[in-house]
Amino acid sequence: MNRREVTSGLAIAGLAAVVDAKAQSPAQPDAPSFAMLVHPKIIMIDLVGPLSVFNLTGGKIHLVGKDRTPVQTELGIPVTPTTTFAECPRDVDVLFVPGGLDGTIAMLDDGETIAFLREIGGKARYVTGVCTGTLLLGAAGLLQGRKATGHWYIRDLLPLFGALRSDERVVTDGNVVTGGGATAGLDFGFTLGAQLLGEEWARRAQLVLEYDPQPPFDSGSPAKAGPALTDDVLHRRARALAAAREAAERAAARLKG
Repeated sequence: MNRREVTSGLAIAGLAAVVDAKAQSPAQPDAPSFAMLVHPKIIMIDLVGPLSVFNLTGGKIHLVGKDRTPVQTELGIPVTPTTTFAECPRDVDVLFVPGGLDGTIAMLDDGETIAFLREIGGKARYVTGVCTGTLLLGAAGLLQGRKATGHWYIRDLLPLFGALRSDERVVTDGNVVTGGGATAGLDFGFTLGAQLLGEEWARRAQLVLEYDPQPPFDSGSPAKAGPALTDDVLHRRARALAAAREAAERAAARLKG
């Protein structure tokens, strides 16, 4: 076993231990509960960023997969679901869907996953997602008539599902809260935390996690990066983005029935 395998094993063991402890111990009074979808090829930061905030609520956190088989993230570090679609409580406060372009493309054609999201999302207090994960919310019929965002290079697909595209980093429309790509998960987490437990709680959580971003480069959005760099990224991901559009169009057609 090499160093990366050892490190990956320790990392996921620690994550599983934290979430299992949350799921099996009594929740704090009035603490919210979370169902966080885990699917193959998710972006690790999409999951861990919001999870770091959710963990501070003292609520129960369920990492939900089709079964308990570990799934690979884009980093090659596996994440093991703590519960399954069948076992997941149906009365959670928050449904959350992370992104990951390749994984999202596959899940858009996965009827079992879409059906699960539709069922849980129809009952949850908050329907949420970040990055390309918002496309899965759309495919489940949870964004119709709602203002929503996602990773900048898939936002143009959201209207296929009846959503109102927004280019904001975090968007709240009723009980639907969505965030942009990858690092936006922390902004999303604090925004949702404020709605769940109040602004004072969210401010304290932000201080605990020392979220005080000071990026070395001002190129985190197409508007700031400029057309040359933006076009370069789109060119490099053209094949995957074309596949995402095709999958989104298929999912939208099924949604319309």
